[in-house]
Amino acid sequence: MIALPQGGEFDEASLIDYLLGTARDYIIQGQQNSSLADHTKPDSLDYWLRLNGATSPDTKQAENEVVDALVATGLFEVSVDLQCPNSGTPCKGLRLVRP
Repeated sequence: MIALPQGGEFDEASLIDYLLGTARDYIIQGQQNSSLADHTKPDSLDYWLRLNGATSPDTKQAENEVVDALVATGLFEVSVDLQCPNSGTPCKGLRLVRP
């Protein structure tokens, strides 16, 4: 379980399950200072965390410390050139590490 800085926690295995259900092996960080309803990147880690463990879904969740905690599991690596599935622009995010 990984704690969220704004309250709540999530299981990294749930995030992996989510990724395996998409056509991608990555997720962009996508952190935004906006409400959930106004979030413009619904395929991002920030949005996913708001729906999956956050106690404050209208608060930014994909802080760098969360990204660092996911990397520390050995299951993910940071990448800075991932294509945002929502905007098409290059973004920072996490790629699933294949054993």
